[in-house]
Amino acid sequence: MRMFKYILKRILIAIPVLIGITLLDFAMTCMAGSPLDALVGPRISEDAVAAKEIAMGLDKPFYVQYWIWLKQLLQGNMGYSMKSHQAVFDMIASHIGPTLLLMGTSFILGLLIALPAGVYSATHQYTKRDYTVVTLSFLGTSIPSFFLALLLIYIFNVKLNVLPSSGMTTLGTGGGFVDVLRHMIMPVIVLAVGMAGTNIRYIRSAVLEILNKDYLRTARAKGIGRRRVINKHALRNALVTVVTIFGMQLPMLVGGAVIVEQVFSWPGLGLMTMSAISARDYPVIMGVCLLSAVVVLVGNLLTDILYAVVDPTIRLDS
Repeated sequence: MRMFKYILKRILIAIPVLIGITLLDFAMTCMAGSPLDALVGPRISEDAVAAKEIAMGLDKPFYVQYWIWLKQLLQGNMGYSMKSHQAVFDMIASHIGPTLLLMGTSFILGLLIALPAGVYSATHQYTKRDYTVVTLSFLGTSIPSFFLALLLIYIFNVKLNVLPSSGMTTLGTGGGFVDVLRHMIMPVIVLAVGMAGTNIRYIRSAVLEILNKDYLRTARAKGIGRRRVINKHALRNALVTVVTIFGMQLPMLVGGAVIVEQVFSWPGLGLMTMSAISARDYPVIMGVCLLSAVVVLVGNLLTDILYAVVDPTIRLDS
């Protein structure tokens, strides 16, 4: 009951926050200009564009347009794309799968690299192995994703010709698990390197802080054993940091890596969003912004709940 009250309170707080986020996004989108500006030319007169603007309701103030969009949203209608005339909900549904596949795999791989590397670096502090791990983590964080992506394409596609450079499946084929896996290798490496580079430093700092606690010194003094002290006590208490990392990177699983999806032509939300921004496709942009905002709020709620699961000393306020 206490957990239920806490979740209900967070949901009620999230509703005005969500409205504020979408209102701000809508205002900024309208300030960028009308999507019909690009139609003005020798073949289409300004009067025709103005008539089209009135028909689409783009001549109204942004707050009136937002109210119309919000009413449609409450009725389950996210609108239609101004460019392709497809339902925004259907467009997001068709693109979210590839993004979740790519980002989910990258997140798991990055965490599998960062967790043992961070613990290993912390338990070998100020040694050459520690400096090596820290240096590699800084390299993973500092290398621009587009540069690493282009470098991998040059090596594995241009020079060695062993991996495809774009898309999710090979054109003219039915795809299949192996084909999708080959297309995923390079973008997953690019994303996992960046995630692991950042997460290693967080995990290393958390484990170092815990290793200096008095109760761990006492455990070592009792002769429990180094491996058991690290795995059972230090790592378990460092799970709070892992949960924090999960909460911070959960929105990325939906938002995707726009640059990486662009470079590899991965048919996910990032590529769709960039196309919508270029075309000033308001309904699609607002649909993606709404989805991202919901994921951020849900991610924060899940993080708070997981805090109480991994650390019994944390109590959620009723």
